[in-house]
Amino acid sequence: MTGSTTPAGAALDALDLTTDVVTLTRSLVDIESVSLDEARIADAVEAALRALPHLEVTRIGHNVVARTDLGRGERVVIAGHLDTVPVNGNLPSRLDEAAGLLHGLGTCDMKGGDAVILRMAASVPEPVRDVTYVFYEAEEIEAEHNGLRRLVEARPDLLEADFAILMEPSNAAVEAGCQGTLRVEVRTRGERAHSARSWKGVNAIHGAAEVLARLNAYQPRKPVIDGLEYHEGLNAVRISGGVAGNVVPDECVVTVNYRFAPDLSTQEAEAWVREFFSGYDVTLTDLAPGALPGLDRPAAAAFVEAIGGRVAPKFGWTDVARFTDLGVPAVNYGPGDPLFAHKADEHVPLADLHRCEDALRGWLSGE
Repeated sequence: MTGSTTPAGAALDALDLTTDVVTLTRSLVDIESVSLDEARIADAVEAALRALPHLEVTRIGHNVVARTDLGRGERVVIAGHLDTVPVNGNLPSRLDEAAGLLHGLGTCDMKGGDAVILRMAASVPEPVRDVTYVFYEAEEIEAEHNGLRRLVEARPDLLEADFAILMEPSNAAVEAGCQGTLRVEVRTRGERAHSARSWKGVNAIHGAAEVLARLNAYQPRKPVIDGLEYHEGLNAVRISGGVAGNVVPDECVVTVNYRFAPDLSTQEAEAWVREFFSGYDVTLTDLAPGALPGLDRPAAAAFVEAIGGRVAPKFGWTDVARFTDLGVPAVNYGPGDPLFAHKADEHVPLADLHRCEDALRGWLSGE
């Protein structure tokens, strides 16, 4: 029914994994799970998975891992986070069948993907590859809370695999690897003076002009990795300085974000930025590695073929980088347009949910 809405307070914590993927997505969406409040949804996911005799289930915090153990020649991880950004007037879920959309917080990022994973766990008991299904907490907030990070620290063996799929929204197409990200503060210094006698001082904000000139002259690197062209970026994202309306400032800080291709290590990326701003005081404030696509791995190649051969590079950072740190190549593949993630009008196309479910089932079943 177009415009149908689940009544407030009617969210069911008992997940029915035999139902269709759209209904299952609604059930997950209607369990509110803003970051650091994932206990209820983790309980529901854990209970549903423990009812499946072909899976071995482990719970660490609000992270749930379920594994097949069939002695296959390959193992793959399929992962999704359970948390969402804060509610923005977009709960409970709302189904618009006429438009072919499911609206609600987390539909796109990424409970639609979680529903697809749960459907695979329940409906493919004997996959041609052993599978580790991972549902984790706190992806949308600071890295120190990230559930994958907690699993790596507590039980890295649970994440060992030949290949990983992170069900981040990607318009139901493969986005391979991801860029690394780095932020630095580039600081210029001067000498304070009264602005009426500015020649008695040195204006640090004016001194930042050369920093901005270097950024304007920057030419991005576009390396080709596994046949995919990555496009780097170096941008000023914040500038701060000034003391008062009548004072020549003695300090100015330009914050710069470098999005680097995954063929660079974090050490190489940092060294390049420091060289780029040679002569300036540069302070590193944030650094995360990229992820190589790994499309030459047999499981990855078979997956790309199963979903129709369409692959694009991932522009941005996702948790696939955590798998790269473990030596596991990974891709992003999930229902929904990432441009609608975190928006009040967050939604997922029903066709994306079905397309992802069908493609994954065919790949895991060897059909």
